[in-house]
Amino acid sequence: MNIQDAWEKALKTTKIIRPRPKELQTFEATEVPYILLSESSVNLGDTVIRKGQVTVEKPAIVMPSNLPQFEGFDFEQGFHSGQDMILNFLLVRGVTFPSLKYNNKTYSLDIYEGHLEKAVGHYSDKLQRGEDVHSGLVVGPEDSWQFSILIFIATQIMRSADSDIKRLLERFREERG
Repeated sequence: MNIQDAWEKALKTTKIIRPRPKELQTFEATEVPYILLSESSVNLGDTVIRKGQVTVEKPAIVMPSNLPQFEGFDFEQGFHSGQDMILNFLLVRGVTFPSLKYNNKTYSLDIYEGHLEKAVGHYSDKLQRGEDVHSGLVVGPEDSWQFSILIFIATQIMRSADSDIKRLLERFREERG
């Protein structure tokens, strides 16, 4: 699948079942655990479970605006595209991310023996019973999971924007005196 088809597929089919209730940190790194559920393309009727975490952090050096750093998303392997091509691809489509470092780590890749809807119910209940306010639950295509995770992270950034601005203004006022 080419990158354009993968992007469009992810846009059409990614659903954020349970956003991360807790906001992202304004002044420090935030770990955003997720569970991504996908219909299996190998075992029809089963669900692929990808558990991982994206760490959103300030880069070690000051970056120009709209130049995020994506690590651990396997764009090279999945789409034979380096980071520069992915950034250009997104930019041409009007998609920008803050100039932060987004480091994805997949902790487990597993199979749930059951249809996607059943898996969604199972993991929704599990997160709610565990009172997990850190993890998000996302449904997306197996073959363009990278874009589904980026869509999830983008929604988390947008949800945190208002409080980030307030915290930035408070810090500015405190520093001025």
